[in-house]
Amino acid sequence: MTNDELRGLIAQSLGEFYHRRIKRLEKLKLKNVLARKNPYLYKALGTQSATEIVEEIIKAYLSASDEGLFGEVFFEPIAKAVSGGVVSPSEGVDIAIETKDRYIAIAVKSGPHPYNASQVKRQSDEFASLRRRLMKLRKQFDPVLGHCYGKKQTLPTSRQIYRDVSGQKFWQELTGDSEFYVKLIRYMEDQIIAQHREQYKKDYQHAVNRYVREFTNDFCKEDGSIDWEKLVRFNSGAD
Repeated sequence: MTNDELRGLIAQSLGEFYHRRIKRLEKLKLKNVLARKNPYLYKALGTQSATEIVEEIIKAYLSASDEGLFGEVFFEPIAKAVSGGVVSPSEGVDIAIETKDRYIAIAVKSGPHPYNASQVKRQSDEFASLRRRLMKLRKQFDPVLGHCYGKKQTLPTSRQIYRDVSGQKFWQELTGDSEFYVKLIRYMEDQIIAQHREQYKKDYQHAVNRYVREFTNDFCKEDGSIDWEKLVRFNSGAD
């Protein structure tokens, strides 16, 4: 892949990231989120306006999903495009690369977040399932959990059958280029990001306005103050 092709792919992936963020805003269901929030905490913090509550909800909602979304629409497509591999035929594995003597199975993750025991087992099981399907290949099976940033590097253990590769080493293993991880951020052009942000800011404000109107209609008194008792009855009252 040439540098110009990489720039184009990065621009396309950034566009998809912002597009999907906007779609997530449209899918947010305010009452579903309010049902899981702590109305007593909002009151204790001295919250006085519907806008405060709505903006806190939207920011928390987006921040909880941004990391996974960015990995899905930015990191994963780029990793697949530059690897020279193919889409893996197995669930839980994203890329398959065959060499003369190895079958490299890669699950792409955004960052090196700690896996709990059940997640490690599930990922190991997914790699093991693919390995059983490939027994006839008679090649070394090399399962990799690839993290697109960070420094985590591990070898297989009795607890997990795969190795972790992160950041520079992950991208270098995919591309042969020790500076590829730097190119990813170098080619995220400010002008393109600014254009997406400008449109996103408009859509974000429209979403805030919609949800403030909904909250005001449902949980504010005639004078505009928050009806805390109505809110807590919705959140915690017996059906």
